[in-house]
Amino acid sequence: MANKESPQQTQKRILILCVDRDGDLEVKAGIKTPLLGRTANLDAAVALALKDPEETDANAMFEAIRLYDRLQNEKQPDETFEVATISGTELSGVSADRKLVAELANLLDTFGAGEVILVSDGYSDEAVLPLIESRVPVSSVRRIVIKHSESIEETAALFTKYMRLLIDNPRYSRVALGLPGLLVLIFGVFWALDFLVPGTLLYYGIAIIIIIGGFLILKGFGVDRSAKDLYKWAREYTPPPLPMQISNYTIIAGILCVAVSVYLGVSSVANNVAPFPTDFGAWIGTIPNIAAFFIKGVMDLLVVGLSLTLAGRSIRFYFERDPKLLRTVALIVTVGWSRWILDSTANLLSKPFDAVFFQNFIFSIIVGILIGVASILLIIIVQRSSIDFFKKNEEEQIEEI
Repeated sequence: MANKESPQQTQKRILILCVDRDGDLEVKAGIKTPLLGRTANLDAAVALALKDPEETDANAMFEAIRLYDRLQNEKQPDETFEVATISGTELSGVSADRKLVAELANLLDTFGAGEVILVSDGYSDEAVLPLIESRVPVSSVRRIVIKHSESIEETAALFTKYMRLLIDNPRYSRVALGLPGLLVLIFGVFWALDFLVPGTLLYYGIAIIIIIGGFLILKGFGVDRSAKDLYKWAREYTPPPLPMQISNYTIIAGILCVAVSVYLGVSSVANNVAPFPTDFGAWIGTIPNIAAFFIKGVMDLLVVGLSLTLAGRSIRFYFERDPKLLRTVALIVTVGWSRWILDSTANLLSKPFDAVFFQNFIFSIIVGILIGVASILLIIIVQRSSIDFFKKNEEEQIEEI
């Protein structure tokens, strides 16, 4: 009488195996393999998908779980299913295959599968099919094809995206729609006028050139951005304190005076030293006269401009209680006396052998030196007597003295 086989001997143990050859599970999600069981595989697939939603290995794991659930519902009494995942290394090659084989052997020792259903996400994972078949029969291969956008779909989606950007974004719609729309509108106007006055449509070409040329100039030189920045600055401008405003205005007035003084100096030379010599020797001999008349024309407004600038700074220093006030006032006096130094210099250059002009020149220099020395002494005396007026720390006071 033949012995009946026990149910355990006739039970079919089928392993649904997902292969991650490049080791994304361990690299991206930090999950160690092998994974055995539905719960472990589902948790690992969710973790990998959260780390990288575009990872195809996560989709392959979900497919393996889905296939496991379907086969569980359709299984025969003599069938037992389990789902598992093994992974290689990110370097692939021999090291990845050795790791896959070791993990497969571990699974076979644990579950003891009689056949394998391989779930793969690509040809690289299917390259391990001979390794698996050498250890356990493979009854089916399920390859997952992710529904990525093909080239035409990607091009259409990209084109649609940029078209929407050109229409909805005012920054781009002004150029992509506004300028062509303006040209079309002008064309319609000239076309309508052409019915009333024949030949008017010929001026459309001129209008196109003017509009496009003006647009290119505005964009090329950044005139629109400069105008926008100027408007923003004028709208957000906050005037500085009154002493600072006075200082700024006097600086501007001083610069204008100096500029006008240079013009007056050139005009003085042009009116008094004409005609200019043509040969080099005569030109060299005329240089003293040129310098003299230039100084005569420039000296008055030059001194006024410098004095205005220094006076504005003095007002600012007074309100700020800055010790530089004393030096600036002394400098104003010196600049004012420099007008006589310039005048005597110009007279001496025009008549270098005149004894009276030479004496005046020496006198103005000596007086200027005395004014400078007296100013320094006066600064020291006033600063020591009014030290409480100026807001200054002890180190700055020592340095200033």
